[in-house]
Amino acid sequence: MGRLSITAVVAALLLAGAGATVAAAPPAYVKAAVEDAGRPQTDKDNDKLRKPDEMVVLADIKPGSNVLEILPGGGYFSRIFSKAVGARGHVYEAITAPAAGRGPPAIRAIAGDAAYSNITVIEGPLDQVKTPAKVDVAWTSRNYHDLPPAVRPGVNKAVFDALKPGGVYVVLDHSAPKGAGEAAHQTLHRADEDIVKTEVLAAGFKLDKEYDTLRNPSDDRTKRVFDNAVRGQTDQFILKFRKPK
Repeated sequence: MGRLSITAVVAALLLAGAGATVAAAPPAYVKAAVEDAGRPQTDKDNDKLRKPDEMVVLADIKPGSNVLEILPGGGYFSRIFSKAVGARGHVYEAITAPAAGRGPPAIRAIAGDAAYSNITVIEGPLDQVKTPAKVDVAWTSRNYHDLPPAVRPGVNKAVFDALKPGGVYVVLDHSAPKGAGEAAHQTLHRADEDIVKTEVLAAGFKLDKEYDTLRNPSDDRTKRVFDNAVRGQTDQFILKFRKPK
């Protein structure tokens, strides 16, 4: 085997294992989605820390993809996903009904904007979410720890059912100390990575890759994510699961 072939094999093995990284130069469609003029400046100001171009690439989101996002929050990724999948793709946003006295979720305004007409909001219990069409990618970011323990198995099963065979499920969250358990979800608003793996694998998924892209060794993971010492700069894990074909 020649030197070039050996290099290629080694690179493939590295990407397939834990600590995989994403190529520095994103495809043109990803660059365009991140540079979308419709994105709020506050979102763009966070790009250096959240690395949305790399997130789109590692999630295998492409033009024409159907994407299910669980709990989009303020819509940081929603606009990017919308532009990345383009007119031939669709983004389904799964949310719960807002609490009494609270205004409409931010994603409703985004979905109502003609610039993001390929976004559909699905409101209801997350463990019962159903998409009109099978999706290529499911994504949840910084939210898994907020899901009640009794609900999480149902959510993972609903995601499994919504995905096409071979589809991808990405879980990104603030990292808790190893072995911290369920308490970290409630007190620190961080997720125990081992709990996530166990629960998602139990739904029938296979662990495909783990990424170090948002790791931050300077975060000792003992502070609440809202603490000013770590806010916006927490250590975060990215787990990419795949539905068997």
